[in-house]
Amino acid sequence: MQKKINILNKKAKFQYEILDKYTAGIVLTGTEIKSIRNSQASIAESFCEFNEQGELFVINMNIQEYAYGNYYNHRPKAERKLLLNKRELKKLLKEVNTSGLTIIPLRLFLNDKGLAKLDIALAKGKKLYDKRETIKDRDNKRDLARIKKSFN
Repeated sequence: MQKKINILNKKAKFQYEILDKYTAGIVLTGTEIKSIRNSQASIAESFCEFNEQGELFVINMNIQEYAYGNYYNHRPKAERKLLLNKRELKKLLKEVNTSGLTIIPLRLFLNDKGLAKLDIALAKGKKLYDKRETIKDRDNKRDLARIKKSFN
């Protein structure tokens, strides 16, 4: 039985307003997928960027070196290509170029077949007052839940 791998970017929903979500495959080497299966990856500071040929890459994704990889090991912060349909890539490229949005990874996981997938989102950065409003809403929901619990 394969254990569930679910690596999250917890800061993403706080720092960005999520507009659209996509699931992309990742081009990985052997030692990279082994490290991901051991949950030794981080997508906290990562973002996605297009190159000159219109291909989408994830930048700053940290996958630790595999412990038993010797000289076949990978670079921990290498750029990794994301796999999407052509129309999805064109749509994302158009949105990023015209409206100044950014593409951020939300979740790294393994699907049923054991392949590594990355949930990415088209997002808009939040201002400071938006972040304060998010905190206020979260606190209000927590207080309401306490009050409801005390009445039941």
